[in-house]
Amino acid sequence: MRKLKIDLARCDGGRDCGHVCEEACACKVFKLDDRELAALKILGGAGGENTAVLCDQCGDCLVVCPADALKRNKLGVVVIDKKRCVACYACIGFCDKGAFQRNPDWMEPYKCTACGICVKACPHLALEIVDVPGPAPRIV
Repeated sequence: MRKLKIDLARCDGGRDCGHVCEEACACKVFKLDDRELAALKILGGAGGENTAVLCDQCGDCLVVCPADALKRNKLGVVVIDKKRCVACYACIGFCDKGAFQRNPDWMEPYKCTACGICVKACPHLALEIVDVPGPAPRIV
């Protein structure tokens, strides 16, 4: 399974880079003018510690979509089938990581697809795409 990984020890919280990785995600991947709408968020804490909001591809969201629009692709990445999405936003409310985003101009939500464009843009080499074992099957 492919996912985006961030090394927060290497990340300076945008103090040097101005979040060029977020800008690359928003502009190059989702064709948005505002880096605040990126699927990757890097937040600087009051004490200087950084946190990141991104999809870890856990797949917990797969069970909440009433339209069955959330699927894993061949790389194990959770993707949204725009043709099936009914814009109920159950995935947004369900994800405790805040990984799903909403653009008011679009019907369907969006999230990180581990494309790697942010990895290339990060000046501190804090981001990487890694292959990890897929999650264990869910027992319902």
